[in-house]
Amino acid sequence: MSYPVQRVTLITLGVADLARARHFYGALGWTAARTQEGVAFYQMNGQVLGLFGVRDLAKDQGREGAHLGAGAMTLAQNFDSEAEVDAAYQAALAAGATGLKPPEKVFWGGYSGYWADPDGHVWEVAMNPFWPLGTDGSLTLPDGEG
Repeated sequence: MSYPVQRVTLITLGVADLARARHFYGALGWTAARTQEGVAFYQMNGQVLGLFGVRDLAKDQGREGAHLGAGAMTLAQNFDSEAEVDAAYQAALAAGATGLKPPEKVFWGGYSGYWADPDGHVWEVAMNPFWPLGTDGSLTLPDGEG
């Protein structure tokens, strides 16, 4: 194997209140695949999403007492249609998300909106007509432009 390997296998979000975060993602229909003291893991398509108490995460990073921010990056879910984007956005709001930008047609030819979870982690819900999804919902960039 040559390095660097271009992949992400685990995304960990620091959360202020793990029970609240688990409740929020549960309201979206997500089920934790594994839990341990202070952390919950959600199996995704080829990746895992972890929710970890933000103070414990800072300590685990060797930065005990540091303020770990949120919102400087975006996690995204792509869908096959505008209707699916709208449904996902509404489900997030119903679960307690803060709407940042309602889904709308965007300059690059797709359709997208943004919401933030209770800890301020920003999610995009989008439909990109130039990036078709696999039958399992996975995304592989097509050859060429777009």
